[in-house]
Amino acid sequence: MTMRSFHLPGRKPASRRAERTLASVGTLALVGAAAVTGLAPATSSASSHREAPMTAGDPKADNTDVYAFTSPDKPDTVTLVANWIPFQEPNGGPNFYPFANDARYNIKIDADGDGKPDTTYTWEFTDHIRDSADQFLYNTGVVKNLDDPTLNFRQTYDLTVTDSAGTRKTLLDDAPAAPSNVGKASMPDYASLREQAVKQLPDGGQTLAGQTSDPFFADLRIFDLLYGGNLSETGHNTLAGYNVNTIAIQVPKKSVALKGDATRNPVIGVWSTTDREGADVTGGKDGKGGENADAVDGKATDGQAGGTPDKGGEDGWRQVSRLGNPLVNEVVVPLKYKDAFNALSPDKDASVTPVVNAVKDPIVPKLVQSIYGVPAPATPRNDLVEIFLTGICKACGPIKADLNAQQLNADANKSAIVPAEELRLNMSVPPAAKPNRLGVLGKDLAGFPNGRRLNDDVVDIELQALEGAAQSGKIVPALAAGDKVDTPYREPGDSFPYVALPNTAAVNQADALHPDGGVGAGLGGNAFGGGFPVGPVAAVGGGALLACAGAMALRRRRAERA
Repeated sequence: MTMRSFHLPGRKPASRRAERTLASVGTLALVGAAAVTGLAPATSSASSHREAPMTAGDPKADNTDVYAFTSPDKPDTVTLVANWIPFQEPNGGPNFYPFANDARYNIKIDADGDGKPDTTYTWEFTDHIRDSADQFLYNTGVVKNLDDPTLNFRQTYDLTVTDSAGTRKTLLDDAPAAPSNVGKASMPDYASLREQAVKQLPDGGQTLAGQTSDPFFADLRIFDLLYGGNLSETGHNTLAGYNVNTIAIQVPKKSVALKGDATRNPVIGVWSTTDREGADVTGGKDGKGGENADAVDGKATDGQAGGTPDKGGEDGWRQVSRLGNPLVNEVVVPLKYKDAFNALSPDKDASVTPVVNAVKDPIVPKLVQSIYGVPAPATPRNDLVEIFLTGICKACGPIKADLNAQQLNADANKSAIVPAEELRLNMSVPPAAKPNRLGVLGKDLAGFPNGRRLNDDVVDIELQALEGAAQSGKIVPALAAGDKVDTPYREPGDSFPYVALPNTAAVNQADALHPDGGVGAGLGGNAFGGGFPVGPVAAVGGGALLACAGAMALRRRRAERA
C-alpha cells in the first residue's frame, strides 16, 4: 500500500540529535531511575515474563505483553491489550490471581512523538469479600453470574482517561472484573461470566479486565545457548497452558489520534505501565499525560483528578514496570539496567547511553555468530533504532519505507519528536485478509512491528530483525525455522476482546492435542490419556477400602466379645 511520506531535507535523524544533546544527562537519568527503584518497598518489578532481576518480587505489577491493532471486525476502532501476572498455573487456589488493589494499571498512547503520553487509560481495582471471617474459598458454590453470592471473592475497578494536559475523566466506576477461572465445576460457563465483564464506554468502545490464556508463544529454551547450541531445543511452547491477567480496551481511532484526526495523523505509540505507591518523589513542571517521569528527573507523575497536572509525585505514585515492544528489556537491555529501564519514561530513552548502545550494538547477533557461525550485521544498527525507537520512515533511517513513525503525522511538531521505545501502530493500514505470522517481514503491513496482533510471531520476527532481515528484506535462511512455535496455545477469537478464555487444567497435564488437560481442574493430579481421573478415583477407592477394612475389624471385635 502507499503511505504518506515526509522528507526532512538537511535534518539529521532525531536519534542522533537526541543522543548528542542528552547523553550527558542520560547516565544520570538511568542512575536516578535505579536509585528510585531501590527506594520502593521490596516489591518492585520488571516487565515481559520475569526477565528483569526484581520481577519475582511483585508479579502483580509485572506487565508481560502489549498488543495494538486495528480491530478486524470494527476497522474504525483500535484495540489495545496489555497483560500482567505471568505464568499463572490454572489450579492456583485458593487465592488464584487477582489484580493488585494498591496499584495503577495504565495503557498509554503517544500521538505526537515526544515520548510522553497524550492519552492515558488507568484501571484501579478494589477487592470485595463476602465472608472473610468464616470462609477461605474463592467461591462457595457454582457461579453463573458475577453478582452471585457464591462468588466469595470478586474485584471491581474504576477506569479513567487522562489527556495531555493532565485532565482526568472517569469512564467507568465500580465496573466488575472477570474472576479467575476456578474450574468447570465451579464456573461451568466461564464464557458467559466474561461476557458480563465486557463493559461499554460512554464515548464509544468497550473494555474488559480479567483472566485469559496467555497469548504469548515461544520456546524459552532460547536461553539455553540459543535453543541448545544446535537448534535441537525447539518446538515446545513454554507458555502453553498458563494464564495471565488481561486488560483490553477498544476505542474509536479518533479517541487516540493526534488532534482527534486519524486520517491526517494515523500513527500512535503505545506502551503499558504499572504504578505503585512507594517512595515520595518531588519534582518539576511538565505534567503531560500522567507519565511518571519523576522516577528519572523529577518531571511529572500521573495527572491528578480535577484537571490539575501532577506537580511531581505528591500523591506518592511512581512507575515500577513498563512494556512497549516485546522482548526489548528481555534480550536487548543489559542485565545491569533492566530494573532501571522499567522506571524510565520513554522520552528519556534516547538520553540513556547504555540503552541506545544496546539497540545500536545488540548482544544477540554476537551470540548467534559465536554459536551458529552466522555473521553479525555491521554496527551501528540504525535499522533497529527505527524499529524500536523512532518508528519506520524513509527520513528516519536505512529502512526505505514509510510505515509507522510519528514523523508521518501531518500535525506533529517534527522538532519535538524524540526517539522513544514504544509499540508504534499506523492505524491507516487495514487489517489483513490473510494475516502472516511474520508480519511486515512476511509482506503483511498490518503486523509487527506495525503494532502487534495476538498471532504475530514476535520471537521469530525479532530474531530475524536482529540478524538484519528488516533492512535487507530477506529472511536469514539459517534461522528461518525460528523456534518452531508458530501459534498461540489457544487461538484468539474473532471479536472483542479477542484473547482466548483462560485455561483450567493443570499445566503439567495440558498438551497441544488436549488443551483442557487430561483431567479437568479440581479433579486431581494425574490422568490416563483418555481423561480418566486417577487421583480422585484412587482416593475414593482407597477410602472405600479403608472403610470396609474398618467395618470388618469392628465386626470381628464384636464377635469376639460375644
